[in-house]
Amino acid sequence: MHRRKEYGRMEKISLDAKGQNRLNILIRWAAELTRAGRQVPDYADLELIAHTNVVAVDGAGAHVVQAWEPTISWMLKQAAFGVGDPYLHLPEELLIPAGSEPEVAAVVQVEVTVEAVQIEEVQVEVSLAPSLESVSVPVPAEAQAAEPKAVPVSRTPKWELAAIEQVHEAIKRYVKPLEALKARDANEGDTRMVVTDMLCEGLDYDKFKDLTTEYMVKQDFADYGVRIDKQMVAFIEVKRISQKLNERHLRQVLMYAVNEGVEWMVLTNGAVWQTYHLTGGLPVVVDLVFEVDLLGPAPLAEKTELMFLLHKEALKRRRIDQMWRHRAATEPGALLELILSEAMLDELRKEVRRRTGIATTAEALSEVIRTEIVDPKLLAKLFKA
Repeated sequence: MHRRKEYGRMEKISLDAKGQNRLNILIRWAAELTRAGRQVPDYADLELIAHTNVVAVDGAGAHVVQAWEPTISWMLKQAAFGVGDPYLHLPEELLIPAGSEPEVAAVVQVEVTVEAVQIEEVQVEVSLAPSLESVSVPVPAEAQAAEPKAVPVSRTPKWELAAIEQVHEAIKRYVKPLEALKARDANEGDTRMVVTDMLCEGLDYDKFKDLTTEYMVKQDFADYGVRIDKQMVAFIEVKRISQKLNERHLRQVLMYAVNEGVEWMVLTNGAVWQTYHLTGGLPVVVDLVFEVDLLGPAPLAEKTELMFLLHKEALKRRRIDQMWRHRAATEPGALLELILSEAMLDELRKEVRRRTGIATTAEALSEVIRTEIVDPKLLAKLFKA
């Protein structure tokens, strides 16, 4: 249990297990940068970020947090995926704060060990051969008396590090070929050649063992069938690079997946990659899990993080499942169904009464939400026969 002074009063901050893990990661990262002479957010700001999982603070340290926002956000996302020490695997562009010029420095292997919270400070020992030096991250007095907590020791699996690096390098390598294809409005066949290279060199699929081109589904052909351990796990439909992916293309690959009982579907024009999940039943449920534009403005680290989920080793271990479940739980239709549930409408009715003194009914609130707030298309989709 920690305390933080805010708006002139003392407010308790209680970290759950995930929050404590985020704080441990941020402390280790900050300690390493402090040793390198970098200005980093102070302990109180790191604690608040770990608690809220939002990289934004008020006060004197706001500008420092803002400068490191891309880096901290990347580490928090990696932590959410179970990566143990993401600060040890930061992409090159996230090693410095936003807006800073890259530094040329010798490569030094650094081993960081964080001890438990001590009486006066958190001691972080950094081993730099041939001597040992110590770096301290100041801790507020309220945290000094906290019960020491062991720092979880976990390492990113070697296969994952290798896969992330493979995807990262492939995206960098294929940006120019994709730009060239787009500039000359290349046809679908040429686009498919680059997609094949990305699948093999970037996502580690074997062209002969894992990929089946023109896979026959009834009287039609899917561009690619993807096998892992001899099991068909996904269909990929490729369009020319200038073609905007649309619902008609989705229906096409959906037909293949339904007929073959395949769970994953990918639409791509080489630059844009859309990944969908199919849940069988009547009717079937299709969820867009993620979309990434390799030629878009998003940071390379973000593109790598998403494309990694399609890597053979990641798909084999179902790393994509967590993102799919989150998207399915928070997609507009699911949230609308939750809002219009009897329990939620009853709570909303009570809150209206508490705030305004006006008594209303769940039915009246439901009618207002349906007719005046929600997009009619979403309602039609949710309540279609």
